[in-house]
Amino acid sequence: MLRERVFALAAKSAPSRESTQITLVKLADELTQELEREVLPEQVREGLYADLAENKILTNFDTPTGVEIINRYNLSQVQGIFYKASQLVLNAHRNVPGEYKLLFRYLKLFQLMAYIEGDADHGFTITVDGPTSLFNPSTRYGLAIAKLIPALLHVTKWSLAATLQTRDVYTNTWKTGRFTLNSECGLVSHYSKGKPYDSMLEASFADKWDALKTEWILEREVDLIPIPGSVMIPDFRLVHPDGREFLLEIVGYWRPEYLQKKFSQVRRSGCDNLILAISERLNLEKAGVKLDNVPARIVWFKDKLLPKSVLAVID
Repeated sequence: MLRERVFALAAKSAPSRESTQITLVKLADELTQELEREVLPEQVREGLYADLAENKILTNFDTPTGVEIINRYNLSQVQGIFYKASQLVLNAHRNVPGEYKLLFRYLKLFQLMAYIEGDADHGFTITVDGPTSLFNPSTRYGLAIAKLIPALLHVTKWSLAATLQTRDVYTNTWKTGRFTLNSECGLVSHYSKGKPYDSMLEASFADKWDALKTEWILEREVDLIPIPGSVMIPDFRLVHPDGREFLLEIVGYWRPEYLQKKFSQVRRSGCDNLILAISERLNLEKAGVKLDNVPARIVWFKDKLLPKSVLAVID
């Protein structure tokens, strides 16, 4: 970084206003040679803390249309309601499985405390604790729930009911209210619907599968495995014309907490047709993860997961 280079040069001389100016001049000369264009000491000074949020300069702005402004305004009015929520009960009715995954991904992203019941055939009931249910009501947590609403709008059919806790300004007492919303609300999301694949690893595997000559058909995110209080969504499903089916989950992420949760889900799923593709780069032992009693077929891979390795454990 620019600051590191300045500090490194400054460390070689006693701190003074004169030495600071000399440092800026030296660095300006170095950058002039590297970039093959003139860089002035004053430009270096201005750029030292340019990465801080308060110093960022707006260089481009996509002007929203009138309709986009109205949509964001209407959505914001609804989002603000959930700052007073003590609980949300969300019913995600039968939908495309990919829509469920996007919703669950945002639940995890915003670190919401949720309990999930149901299955993909009938739908899911998701109970989320609201900010006023906490011992110390958190504005940050209320904002996290508000951020979930635009993601919910990408689900085709849903409904929710929120229990609200509001303080009466005249009596200084708390009152309980109720707010409901459903997929017919007419609100418009500004969130992206998400990428077709979560990682380049999955995309590469799908591309290689398409080039492979096999009777097995690769399907993307079509099954959801209900687990008490949660849900597991395998990356792929393999379907054979004779009726055989396997679910494929690719484990290439390294954080210990993620690995512990993932293998706990696998054990609790009771799924007998699951394939786990695990990266050899993962240190499962260090993460406290053991493969004992894991009800799945294991495939190890190095840099890329090859379709032939997966077929070898099912054919």
